[in-house]
Amino acid sequence: MKKILLIGNGAREHVIAETLLRSKSGAEVVVFGSAKNPGLLPISSAYEVGNLSDFDKIKDFAKHTRPDYAIVGPEAPIAGGIVDMLKEIGVKSASPFMATGALESSKSFARDLLAADGLKSGKGVKVSGDHLFTTDEGVAYAEQCLKEDGKVMVEEKFIGQEFSLMSFVDGENVASMPAVQDHKRAYDGDKGPNTGGMGSYSCADHSMPFLNASDLQDAHDINVAVAKAVYEETGVYYKGIMYGGFIAVKNGVRLIEYNVRFGDPEAMNVLPILRTDFSEICQAIIAGELKGMKIKFEKKATVCKYLVPDGYPDKPVKGVKIEIGDIPEGVKTYYASVDQRDDGLYLGGSRAVAFVGMADNLEDASAIATSALGSVKGPVFYRKDIGTKELIGKRVEMMGEVRGVVS
Repeated sequence: MKKILLIGNGAREHVIAETLLRSKSGAEVVVFGSAKNPGLLPISSAYEVGNLSDFDKIKDFAKHTRPDYAIVGPEAPIAGGIVDMLKEIGVKSASPFMATGALESSKSFARDLLAADGLKSGKGVKVSGDHLFTTDEGVAYAEQCLKEDGKVMVEEKFIGQEFSLMSFVDGENVASMPAVQDHKRAYDGDKGPNTGGMGSYSCADHSMPFLNASDLQDAHDINVAVAKAVYEETGVYYKGIMYGGFIAVKNGVRLIEYNVRFGDPEAMNVLPILRTDFSEICQAIIAGELKGMKIKFEKKATVCKYLVPDGYPDKPVKGVKIEIGDIPEGVKTYYASVDQRDDGLYLGGSRAVAFVGMADNLEDASAIATSALGSVKGPVFYRKDIGTKELIGKRVEMMGEVRGVVS
């Protein structure tokens, strides 16, 4: 049995812990998080609450619990060098070092790396036509960036459909997971402000309805190339989860950005259908032994739907109690920005609870996830259209128009 230190306390970490505990050889999870997650508390053997930037406290917790290895959920501790610190006290991690974690934490590092490697990319923080509607607005935003950061980057606007392709990486070998599509806009019909992600879906064939087989292969090949380029640039092997944010456009696939950990909510689509022992995968990542490992995912469609506080993302309700009633059978529940107190569950101000449905097709998976949404009482809302036939149909139609494919 392996003891794993898990850093973080959101829904992503909840599903990571759940998946680790399915290990056939047994697993024990100890958690360091910034709040008491009611899903993580009962399945962890030790739980410490503290600031995720308090590396001294994390170090003391690691020395006390003596884990076999660690997994870091959120990006900020990776960017701060938590994996480097843990290595100093003899704890290896299935997450990237600070140098390779710059793939997410430093956009200039990522852009320079990708430009040198000849890969096409584009990071749209403010998108023409979606966020900026006139030339004057574009100039004003550029001036704001220059004032705040001293630099601004203007890139081609990509028109197409976004998707995520996450891969297990041991430094030299890359094994990709099923593709997932997230929904960033707060409201139905892809309207409203961008969020951390209101929900996501994956398909039983592990692709997307609007992708060609070559699109998925191209995205995988880009992840492979980037893993190699990171080592050539830093001299350090990239070990952990490489999360590529891609967009399918008229003539192929383009890279938007990279993250250096599991996506949230995307982790809740892929990990519940992972059939290979996750703890063994993590150990192979650390040892550089992914090559030849057959990593399998169940051929199921998944739909994840988030309940979020009223006012999210701009002025979210926080510190308010919510109540969760009976969850219908077959629904997976993952707790995110909530705090378990003596008298109940309180909103933390960000995405609160995620419900996941799994089935042979998207329509049934969406219905399963939706069946649980009414069980939560309190000032929360959700998107009704995630994973529905209507919304996905619109995206397929849009992609057909972009590529000139007549349905």
